[in-house]
Amino acid sequence: MNLTVHQTITIHQLRVDSVANSSVLQVGTAGSIASNAQLFNTGGFTEPAPQLEENPINFVPLPNPH
Repeated sequence: MNLTVHQTITIHQLRVDSVANSSVLQVGTAGSIASNAQLFNTGGFTEPAPQLEENPINFVPLPNPH
């Protein structure tokens, strides 16, 4: 069975509270999503990363659509 999907998506503001390993953010339609987790220590770090500041910026402003 063939299925053709036409869609228009308008996002005025997208807020993501946290992103962690194996997180998936999907906007729109996907035929299938296969999980894939890869963990690399390319910087040779030996200690945990420092904690975030009290007021981190947690939103991404999007431009107005034309």
